[in-house]
Amino acid sequence: MNAPHFGRVVVVGVGLIGASFALAGKRAGLFERVIGVGRSRANLEQAQAMGAIDAAAGDAGAACADADLVFLATPVGQLGALMRAIAPRLGARTIVTDAGSTKADVVALAREHLGAHLARFVPAHPIAGGDRSGAAAADPELYRARRVVLTPLEATDPAALAAVRATWEALGAQVSLLSPERHDRVYAAVSHLPHLLMFALVDAFARRDDGSDLFAHAGRGLSDTTRIAGGSPEMWRDISLANRAALLAELDAYTAALARARAMLAQGDGAALEALYANARRARLAWMGGAAGVEG
Repeated sequence: MNAPHFGRVVVVGVGLIGASFALAGKRAGLFERVIGVGRSRANLEQAQAMGAIDAAAGDAGAACADADLVFLATPVGQLGALMRAIAPRLGARTIVTDAGSTKADVVALAREHLGAHLARFVPAHPIAGGDRSGAAAADPELYRARRVVLTPLEATDPAALAAVRATWEALGAQVSLLSPERHDRVYAAVSHLPHLLMFALVDAFARRDDGSDLFAHAGRGLSDTTRIAGGSPEMWRDISLANRAALLAELDAYTAALARARAMLAQGDGAALEALYANARRARLAWMGGAAGVEG
């Protein structure tokens, strides 16, 4: 399918993800007019000044009237109220998609609030992000060569799915499909757990009496490892709670792996530690050689 052209696009949540989507779509000629909806007037003005959006609005429901495409790019904790607000204003042909990092809960909210419009909803998760937020951080190349996972339902309109897929592909993304449940299990392991661990690690250092000394002497290794702890606390709170069951299971598995590593260290078992490090190194080299990175 050729990349579709949307006359009126509404982006709700004009942060890094939403503003980058809008900016990329406009530069690619896919979006004719983009309306940005958000809570911060200053952020919306920034998005408009940089050309990501053409106009700003405070009321999502009113903004979505006559929209061809609605992109919900807010924290997942806000999606229920947003869906409830926009549902009565959606046109028969309006496509709705999202950027939520969890999918089973988002699908449940869509079933509850979108009603007859559920078929035109295409759940999505762009695997992109960074340690900067807001429209000022927007990058039209953010999605190039990045993974975007779509989790369509049996009821999803094939034409809506094809249009959303073609849009992401036109922005340079690599699109794959998973069920909502499989998506949440996978990303609990490869995204949500690492974020929880890095937030916890930096928080633990910051709470120590010698925390300032630790940070003063840290090098690029700690900086690179903990980069993802610079993400939005509100967003990651919502993601962690929304995917709590799968995240707890992954945390338990990781705790057991740490216990095994601790036992090796306590016993002075250098051979076992080296084998662990070597296996991890081989796995990482193989992954980095043939897979897109996971960042969100």
